Order: sequence, then C-alpha cells, then structure tokens
Amino acid sequence: MKHLFRHLSIAGHGHTSRLLSGLAALLLVVSIMLLAGPGLAIDLQSAKDQGLVGETPSGYLEAVGTPTAEVASLVTTINEKRRARYLEIAKKNGTDLAVVEKLAGKKAIEKTRPGNYIKVNGKWVRKK
Repeated sequence: MKHLFRHLSIAGHGHTSRLLSGLAALLLVVSIMLLAGPGLAIDLQSAKDQGLVGETPSGYLEAVGTPTAEVASLVTTINEKRRARYLEIAKKNGTDLAVVEKLAGKKAIEKTRPGNYIKVNGKWVRKK
C-alpha cells in the first residue's frame, strides 16, 4: 500500500505517465483473465461439432473416445440437468423415468445435426 501511495505522490511530480501506463497494464491483465475464464469452457454444441460427445438412445450424452477433464465435466453437468428434468416430467405424467429417458433419447437423436455423433446399436456413427 505504501508503494502505491509513493507512486501517487510521485505522480504529482511529473511521473503521471508511468503511473498511468502501469495501471493500464494491470487493467489489461485483469480484463484478459476475466474474459478468458468463461471463454475457455466448451459448450455442448461445440463439443458435438468437434466429435467429442454424442447423443445416445438412453437420453444422455456420452463422450466419444477418452474425454478430457473439461469434456467429462460437460457431460456430467448436462446429464445431471437432463436427469432432473426427466424426473420432473415422469412425476408430472405419472410414468417411469425409463420411459421419459427413452423418448428423450429418440428426440435428441432426431434433432442431432448431420455429421455429429449418435450411438446406434452400441456404436458411434456420424448422423447423415
């Protein structure tokens, strides 16, 4: 803190540009850190487009191949949200979770973009 005050007092003696350039550099570093954080996380569609994850008949995502920690985290997060939603739907309609999962899996595969992976008979294929 004393160091900062020393710079501030020096600023009054013609050293303003040095203080301002230091603050500008600090602001730039902090801005990059704040913007880079969320930008590094992969989103679902990007993961699908890159062939990292695919839809399954079970209604849940799976990694295609060995996932990175980031992809594994994405799959877990999405699947937890899906399961919670499927449970709500099953309860609301008085049906089994398995029925909702199967219907959701069918719809997810139907909605999957051509070129993205889907699991058919236990094997990954690119949707045509």
